[in-house]
Amino acid sequence: MATVVELTSYPVKGCAGVPVSDALLTEAGLRHDRSFMVIGEDGECRTQRRDPRLAVIRPAIDLDGTRLTLSAPGEGEVAIDIDTTSTRREVKVFHNPFLGIDQGDDAATWLSQALGAPSRLVRVPPEHDRVTEGWIPGTCGYADSGAVHLVSRASLDGLNRRIAEAGGAALPMNRFRPGIVLGGWDEPHREDRIRRIAIGGAELGFAKLTGRCVVTTVDQSKGVKAGPEPLRTLAGYRRGPDGATLFGCQFSVTRAGKLAVGDEVDVIEWDGPPPGE
Repeated sequence: MATVVELTSYPVKGCAGVPVSDALLTEAGLRHDRSFMVIGEDGECRTQRRDPRLAVIRPAIDLDGTRLTLSAPGEGEVAIDIDTTSTRREVKVFHNPFLGIDQGDDAATWLSQALGAPSRLVRVPPEHDRVTEGWIPGTCGYADSGAVHLVSRASLDGLNRRIAEAGGAALPMNRFRPGIVLGGWDEPHREDRIRRIAIGGAELGFAKLTGRCVVTTVDQSKGVKAGPEPLRTLAGYRRGPDGATLFGCQFSVTRAGKLAVGDEVDVIEWDGPPPGE
């Protein structure tokens, strides 16, 4: 039986994750996930692809969801009241246009100093109604493409065995920045075959396999690129039909509900017969 072994929310796109023992899974993902985004002067999102130092910026949101604190090594911290009512401005996620609410000059000054480039912080407006594509469509905040990124430990174990065989060092799960990690399976990439799944009080539907990029080569504890792994090894055995390097899956939320580490996983529908049958 598979169970949830890790839950991680990423309140600010590209910044450090926040491990949680339980969380509300909303239609847009784990509560607060990618609800904030750092942008440059042109309104385009900053990501670890070009700004790997984002990885060491740690966000924390108060329990009532009204105050955000950002901290980073050597930079101290900044705390702001979360603004959900001010004028919307145009922002972009990989050139796709959305709206955001600017979170003020204090956050902008702190981020610009921490990243060494002019930056501002925006929040998803309450009326945000993005539709994400996939086998089962859904919605999300400022995530790349979907509400939930799910990976099994067996998949990482299988990858690390291959890296070790080539003389490399094992990588931690945080290189892939998943929201939900499952344990209890021995077969790598079994999650690829899930089509509908129930966990705790929530249900999810498969959207697509996750194409991987250079962010997976960023050491999340140091905020620096440390490639070429895992992309070099994944490219040898996890290529999609379009040439994308694959690891993990994107899921849409079909029923919101509460999740907790230790929850058992009920796969409602597989692609093909259930494993072992």
